[in-house]
Amino acid sequence: MVLNMPTCMRGRALWVALLVVLLALAGAAAFVGSGIYNVAADVPHTQPTYALLEMLRERSIAQHAKGLEPPDLTDPARIRQGSGNYDAMCVGCHLAPGMPESELSKGLYPTPPALAKTDIGDPARAFWVIKHGIKSTGMPAWGKSMEDEYIWGLVAFLRELPKLDAASYRALVASSGGHSHDGGETLEHENVEAPSKAERPSSNAANVHEHADGSSHVHPPKTQSASQASDHKPGPRPNRDGSPQSALPRPGSRKDRSAADRFF
Repeated sequence: MVLNMPTCMRGRALWVALLVVLLALAGAAAFVGSGIYNVAADVPHTQPTYALLEMLRERSIAQHAKGLEPPDLTDPARIRQGSGNYDAMCVGCHLAPGMPESELSKGLYPTPPALAKTDIGDPARAFWVIKHGIKSTGMPAWGKSMEDEYIWGLVAFLRELPKLDAASYRALVASSGGHSHDGGETLEHENVEAPSKAERPSSNAANVHEHADGSSHVHPPKTQSASQASDHKPGPRPNRDGSPQSALPRPGSRKDRSAADRFF
């Protein structure tokens, strides 16, 4: 019996460990299901939660960015091109030299780093983050619309950004050619011309409503309501003798009194 004691103790220890794990999983499930944890962006994570997420993020980026080989990041043409794309795509969150906080930068959590004051460190890490984004942070995956060479251009520019003041930043952006990354960029608002009157659809014409699946149907033309039929409001009613009624207020009427009199 003495020889069998260690085996019995090991068996009990395993059962106790299994019970602890099951209780922990049940407690975690109850906590998540309760909705107690506040996921609002204006309420920071608890310190343990933030530390866990930060460690997970940094270890994940380091693992997935392994083996990336940067091109020449000192090439002036690459830096210049990156400045134009940064100004078009990134300043709303990451700001620029001399730029105050924006609505986006103040409202996002975690707060986006002000890259004019930040050393990006490892270029491979920065490339991976720009290309793939970060879940649940507001950082998009720019690799869905940008080729790698343009992302490396952003990395090259970010290495130079902390060295620039507001004037040198604007001068570099002005020389860059603006938002350009081989066709993936969106149309700038200032380049969109409003349609002429001849191109605008008539409000009385039938409207064709196109659906996402390719089907369509026609809305009947709008009819003019009775309130819209007249282009002007009716004038004052004539006097009894047929003469037109004067638009001037009658002496002693409420309209004839001064503004100050109306308060007394």
